[in-house]
Amino acid sequence: MPIKKPPSTKQPSPLSRIGLTTPAALVLHLPIRYEDETQLEDISTAVAKGLFSAIQTQGSVISSQVVFRPRRQLLVRIADDNGELNLRFINFYPSQQKQMSVGVHLRVRGEIKLGYSGPEMIHPTVIVIAPDSPLPQQLTPIYSTISGLGQGTLRKAIGKGLKEPEIVNFLMEIFPKEVLLHAKYPMLKNLPSLDSAIRILHNPTADVDKNALLDRTHMAWRRVQLEELLAQQISLQRAHSERQKRLAPQIEIKSSGVIDQFLKNLPFELTQAQRRVCQEISVDLRQKFPMNRLLQGDVGSGKTVVAALAAIAAIESGYQVALMAPTEILAEQHFQKFSPWFNELGIEITWLTGSLKAKEKRLAQQHISSGKAKIAIGTHALIQEAVLFKNLGLAIIDEQHRFGVRQRLQLHSQNDGEKTFAHQLMMTATPIPRTLAMTHYADLDMSVIDELPPGRKPILTKLIKKSRRIEVIQGIRSELEKGRQAYWVCPLIEESETLQLQTAVETFENLSQELHEYRVGLVHGRLSAEEKSGTMNDFKSGKLQILVATTVIEVGVDVPNATLMVIEHAERFGYSQLHQLRGRVGRGAEQSLCLLMYSEPLSNAAKERLQTLRETNDGFVIAERDLALRGPGELLGSRQSGDTMLRFVDLQRDTWLIEAAKLIAQNIILRYPDLAQAHLQRWLGSREELIKA
Repeated sequence: MPIKKPPSTKQPSPLSRIGLTTPAALVLHLPIRYEDETQLEDISTAVAKGLFSAIQTQGSVISSQVVFRPRRQLLVRIADDNGELNLRFINFYPSQQKQMSVGVHLRVRGEIKLGYSGPEMIHPTVIVIAPDSPLPQQLTPIYSTISGLGQGTLRKAIGKGLKEPEIVNFLMEIFPKEVLLHAKYPMLKNLPSLDSAIRILHNPTADVDKNALLDRTHMAWRRVQLEELLAQQISLQRAHSERQKRLAPQIEIKSSGVIDQFLKNLPFELTQAQRRVCQEISVDLRQKFPMNRLLQGDVGSGKTVVAALAAIAAIESGYQVALMAPTEILAEQHFQKFSPWFNELGIEITWLTGSLKAKEKRLAQQHISSGKAKIAIGTHALIQEAVLFKNLGLAIIDEQHRFGVRQRLQLHSQNDGEKTFAHQLMMTATPIPRTLAMTHYADLDMSVIDELPPGRKPILTKLIKKSRRIEVIQGIRSELEKGRQAYWVCPLIEESETLQLQTAVETFENLSQELHEYRVGLVHGRLSAEEKSGTMNDFKSGKLQILVATTVIEVGVDVPNATLMVIEHAERFGYSQLHQLRGRVGRGAEQSLCLLMYSEPLSNAAKERLQTLRETNDGFVIAERDLALRGPGELLGSRQSGDTMLRFVDLQRDTWLIEAAKLIAQNIILRYPDLAQAHLQRWLGSREELIKA
């Protein structure tokens, strides 16, 4: 009997842990910033210049000791002919203490601050040198890394990668130079070759334009950015063409007894914007290839009615519909909204979420697979392997950015083995900034509901200090006396879900006492789906007058009688969350108010964020500010798939380059399809499928 070898216990190397396993991966691991170590100041000059900015100096160690006040730390003092400087290390190894012993000459770089014992650097970059060691002649690249992988090791590995013979082929020019030019963008004439650009970025010479290098507008950066954008644009434009070759059911949105009855049952008339968007969707559904449309509309603009009309059209044409939402609360809101509409029309609806009991789940799956359920509404449970649609014609995905890219693809392609593809309608209350639409959403057709239903009044937004909490509670009582309802959202504490829950419970108890004549409810993430649903239904029906909640109510809650929103510690929330939370009120005809209650001191970023929310209800303005602050990842949902789509491009800074890449990509696809494929393989590899989502 052969002896089994024990499983290997060898740990992956730090380089492999961040995916740097090939020379190609190494050379494309470009610096995140640069340090200028070409300049050296004596200690007295450094002290005078170095407050709040990184500076480099050097000197001999005149003392080195470990102290224990207020905690264990290493204090090193260096001196030159003109002054002395303290170095403080709170975390250090014995080897570092030995390295910085008395008499050793150190070159240090860091920010100088005023400490208890005079000017000091805390955790500076340190190298041991001879007093007359020459300065570097180029900027020093700094790379993103992980614990256990130092900058020196990384630079050495990248330098070795640049010398590998295969890199010459990897970085060779794929396109003729004239292909990368466009008459509208003459600055592209100055682009270096890709090989030259990569080498400049890893090893910038002393005469390089340092500012352009640091802010990524140097022509070496522009070449890399263009290459990356071309890969994305080629992929998206090809995906758009490929989608038109797929077969999809042809669905007519036309006047019928069912649609006419649905519109007649509505207590309101469609807005012109809703009618326009319905027409755009109608044109898509009639095509032989699958729709891939993103429906944008601010909170309360009426996206759900438009989705319902598309669903009825699909069902009338003999197909099933799936509606997927990211949370059970949002999914249930849709279910509660669709149920009375569709029950009156005799359309069978099935509800499917992960929290259902096994028997209920099996029954829902049977109704879906048999075709009895004409529309299935639920969460991620709709894309489990056990769920097979008999004839899926339309997939509606709400708050699409909350799903990973692969999750959206999974529902998109699911059709019980049929060779037809379901139409896909995605909805979002988070408007997409123009540059984001040009890049990550270039394969999607866009519809915008830019009109609120008649009678809706803009929500008033006010900033109020936390110290005025008593006034806020009095304001709530005044609003409740009019028969209205109110939300109180508790602070987002990222460091501790437990603290956030504790805050919510305390707020619930305090408001229950201070407003004892009214009923107060509590909703948070730790409650079961049944408990959350029960509380939400009580609030919606008016049994509860105040709802204390965490951010689980960020999307989907629709209570027209709620006219007051209090967001506690509003400075801890981002643009998008504040805008979404504010949108929970203002859904009826009465004037609504959102109070952003904050604690001082406020950071500049928080101050700007709160002032923006106070000044505008325009979701597009807020989305642009959000994009500038956070980048595209969270707006896209790409972080949930684990893939970053653009590593070197800044969507706001590089707008002109995005426009150029779009035009150049069209030319490449038309004239050089084989070269386009080679370019995609170099930049995307297996990630192209994600770009197409």
